[in-house]
Amino acid sequence: MYKGWKTTASLLVASTLLLSACSTETEETATPVDLKNSSSEVTLASDMSKNPEAAKKRNDTFIAGMSSPQGVFNPYFYHNGWDGNVTSVLFGSLVDVDKSGKYIPSLAEKWVLSDNQLTYTFTLKKGLKFSDGSPLTADDVAFTLTMLHDKTYDGETDVSQVQIKGGQDYKEGKATSISGIEVIDPLNIKITTEKVNALSLQILGGPVLSKAYYGKNYSPGNLDHLRTLHGAPVGAGPYKLEKYIPGQEVRTKANEHYFAGKPAIENFIYKVTTSDTNLQLFQTGETDYDGFTANPDNFEQLKSLGFANINVMTSSAYSYLDVNHKRHLKDKNVRQALMYGIDRKQIVDATFRGYGEVANEPISPISWAFTPDINPYDFNQQKAKELLDAAGWKAGADGIREKDGQKLKLTLLTRKGNDALITIAKQNLQDIGIVLEVEVMDFNAMLDKMEKGDYDLSSVSTPGMVDPAESAQNFLSTIADNGYNNPAIDQLILQGQSTLDIDKRKPIYQKLFKELNEDVPSIFLWYRKSMTAHNGRIQGLEPNAYTGIIGDLPKLKIQ
Repeated sequence: MYKGWKTTASLLVASTLLLSACSTETEETATPVDLKNSSSEVTLASDMSKNPEAAKKRNDTFIAGMSSPQGVFNPYFYHNGWDGNVTSVLFGSLVDVDKSGKYIPSLAEKWVLSDNQLTYTFTLKKGLKFSDGSPLTADDVAFTLTMLHDKTYDGETDVSQVQIKGGQDYKEGKATSISGIEVIDPLNIKITTEKVNALSLQILGGPVLSKAYYGKNYSPGNLDHLRTLHGAPVGAGPYKLEKYIPGQEVRTKANEHYFAGKPAIENFIYKVTTSDTNLQLFQTGETDYDGFTANPDNFEQLKSLGFANINVMTSSAYSYLDVNHKRHLKDKNVRQALMYGIDRKQIVDATFRGYGEVANEPISPISWAFTPDINPYDFNQQKAKELLDAAGWKAGADGIREKDGQKLKLTLLTRKGNDALITIAKQNLQDIGIVLEVEVMDFNAMLDKMEKGDYDLSSVSTPGMVDPAESAQNFLSTIADNGYNNPAIDQLILQGQSTLDIDKRKPIYQKLFKELNEDVPSIFLWYRKSMTAHNGRIQGLEPNAYTGIIGDLPKLKIQ
């Protein structure tokens, strides 16, 4: 599991990523869609008279489906990405992203970057307030960034890579404040860094915590009080938490103090759904929005409802098998053998039927950094066997490969609904002498096992990503907590972040992604079209690859 994914908390796509059950037999596939096209394909509702009564009766409530959160509603402490979806509704950020992936002001009125690209001066909007009515000022921004430097902070945001001047001295207890953070007045704050970094704006412009609320009794090395508040968040987002019912739903109410005005829809609810229930709940009107596996059957089924607006677009995320490099898979030959030995195209075709394609690098095809000219790792079990032989894993009498008296057995963690992946990968690996033991569990249980390192492979997907540095940084040896360590990769990642000039960055990322393709730190699976549907009575919702539904949420109306 890579820690850096959580730095994009405010940008998470609010849709279900679970896969529906599907046949593993060869099927006639639909005409492949263009995954390099980032624009949305929208099919509008055709007959609102078919709208279910349950939905018609809700004139002040919008219900969106999602997988199960854990209840850690703080943008800097959650580990479960679904908690990130919730926090993006509750907390406001200085900087946001528009539908094209461009950074735009949010709580900040503007920001100014110095000529040497090291100093960021943020000017806040006037009259900002947190959901409890208290003022939001530059002091709160300073507190948030200071907290992230605390030596006891163990969340997922790595602020150290921004290299704020004096930040390391504060973390080591050599200073009582961070010299590079200067509060000019309640509306202005200047932050000086020591090195240009393409991710600086995103991290510095992240969610803001209330100093009065979260910083109460704070002293360096003591975040105990803050940790008790995960279930009682105070933020500056469009909604505020009303009630969390574990395993069922998260209820929020419109924030009357929201800077852009109180949202028109009074209640917003995240309802827990699965690949077994999401279509039924949407069809009966118990949810207004959800994500579905993009394939022709789901599209036609949703279209036939009459009341559904359907949105199909290329996701800015990718899916992969996270690799535990501390066990059998620390040998590159074995990782390459898995890439060759698993028929990833068959898995993608069975799952998406034309709405996905095999991934061979950790970046979506819609990114400017995507590198097409790399090894495609076409299905080749003979090549896989040769690589396993070279790694010293020889077939035993029972056909299972052995080395130093140990059989090659791998554990795969996955969630319910990944039928094609489970069935095909298990058979493919058996054919080359590898035993794949699959553990199907809910997402939170899977996260726990990954944190403990109790796995070999785990089926996961990234959140939506705006900049290639977001994806690349997660292979840094200082960030990856699955044991991956490659100094040459580290150097390229840092080079890619060290300039803001895309023309200079592009060749660096092309080289980096070719190196990652060769080293296979993860078993890359697929890029996909995402398919979401929302009830036609919800007006103003235009999901996109970067902000999901979050960017539209404050201005939605119910017809």
